[in-house]
Amino acid sequence: MTATSSVNTVLGPVPSAELGIVAVHEALLSVLPGAQYAYDIDLDRAAIFRAVADKLIAFKAAGGGTVVDAGGMYAGRDVPLYEALSRATGVHIVASSGQMEESMLGGYFLTPQTNPPTPWPAEKFAELYAAEVTEGMVVPRVERRGAAGVVSTAVTTETMTPTDESQLRGCARAARQTGVALTFRAGSDPLAELAVTLDEGLPADRVAVANAGERAADVAAAGAFVVLTDVAVAVALAEAGHAERTLVATGGAGIAFGHDVPAAAYDELVEAVPAPLRDQLLVANPATLLAVKEA
Repeated sequence: MTATSSVNTVLGPVPSAELGIVAVHEALLSVLPGAQYAYDIDLDRAAIFRAVADKLIAFKAAGGGTVVDAGGMYAGRDVPLYEALSRATGVHIVASSGQMEESMLGGYFLTPQTNPPTPWPAEKFAELYAAEVTEGMVVPRVERRGAAGVVSTAVTTETMTPTDESQLRGCARAARQTGVALTFRAGSDPLAELAVTLDEGLPADRVAVANAGERAADVAAAGAFVVLTDVAVAVALAEAGHAERTLVATGGAGIAFGHDVPAAAYDELVEAVPAPLRDQLLVANPATLLAVKEA
């Protein structure tokens, strides 16, 4: 990380040294795709703003500086809302491109693209996600806004499907081409899934893996960052020699619709990490990961 490195936030580039304490793999607004059309769900943007703003204000008061929304394009991301939240609370917000695992994709992305049928090609995913960094994030049917600060995806829990792999490869290519980092929620084999991203030429230190479980130490030893939601486990991993590859997140959402997600308490994350490790796990490591590298 250089003195001039910067991070893409929803309000524009910010020097990585100014991020402060970072909640690094979060969901400010989590909406199960399609839930917005349910008769019993009311996405009242004013109410959502108040609920999430309260959490960000508490985070700021506890010493927090930045929240990374890692839900990708279609799981609730609302770029204009995030811009307003950042202005109102003073908390930097980094939004992500990418999408979640196969079961969360819309029909357009599941339509066979070749004869015989194959998943959506990795290159098409890469083009879509890279453009959100270089040209701005899409506000559907309206415009593009600020640049995505990270590319994020997930792998199906039971096993990586061909579509999961195609998307993971596309995300890795987009990250490599644009200089932002890749984060992904692992499935059943975190090391094999990490290997897919490395096979695309993305350095391990540009990848953060969540949900690595018992393979967390192996992922860190391979050079990638590990995102943990259990602070005790994070402390143990750091004390085992992997402090420079350990990240901590709440594992929850600012507010969620259509599915059960634990409520995030960003302010509690700050106090939960022991003071001797706080700077490394919540400040230095996220800044290193999020700083845009020369592509």
